[in-house]
Amino acid sequence: MARLCAAGLDLPPPGRYVTLMTCPSENAADEADRIASTVEAMLFASDSPLTAAKIAQVADLGTKRAIEKAIEKLNSRYEKMGCAFCVEEIAGGYQMMTRMEYNDVLSRLLRVRRDTRLTKAAMETLAVVAYRQPVMRADIEAIRGVACADVLRGLMDKQLVKIVGRAAVLGRPILYGTTKRFLETFGLADLEDLPNVEELRGGDKEPPPKADHPAGQETGNQDQAEQQQDQAEQQQDQGGEEADKNE
Repeated sequence: MARLCAAGLDLPPPGRYVTLMTCPSENAADEADRIASTVEAMLFASDSPLTAAKIAQVADLGTKRAIEKAIEKLNSRYEKMGCAFCVEEIAGGYQMMTRMEYNDVLSRLLRVRRDTRLTKAAMETLAVVAYRQPVMRADIEAIRGVACADVLRGLMDKQLVKIVGRAAVLGRPILYGTTKRFLETFGLADLEDLPNVEELRGGDKEPPPKADHPAGQETGNQDQAEQQQDQAEQQQDQGGEEADKNE
């Protein structure tokens, strides 16, 4: 203290605190972290590459060079943390990308997603099964107005629909229902989480009751539909046999 006084510096009285100025380098580091976090959030939320100029303009983060330095900082951080992703320069912009070593497993994941894509006919059929299960094929075709054997087979191949039993009616037709994978695919805890049909339509009425098939109960319309289908198949078989004889 004696040396400081000798140098002509004024010191505060004993018991008083001295307010120190923040180091400029600390302010610069905090600003760099803020810019990097903002750039990270924008790239994470974007499904297409963003140019440095676009990022700087939207987030008001200064110059293009500041954005490039922020991206370098992010990639350095990801590398140290061993993250499975990084920021890549794509088509003149920047985008979050997974690292090359994970291509194989991600390709298998995307292949599974493609396999679960459904056509409009499949979605309609699946909806009928989900809301009316256990349901016969004749019921589904009566609701949709078209044959659905191939569609049902496709849904079973995708493990979204399964055979849950047979109806206690003439001919013992197969009953269909949904699977556990159906719940997983559509993010449902159980079938009670299915949205109310009338709510989807914007109405207040209760949804139609599910199709029940208790033992011993016979439904004339269902039997008639099944018989008509059997007759049609028999006619097709007979027509094929006659064509073979003519040849």
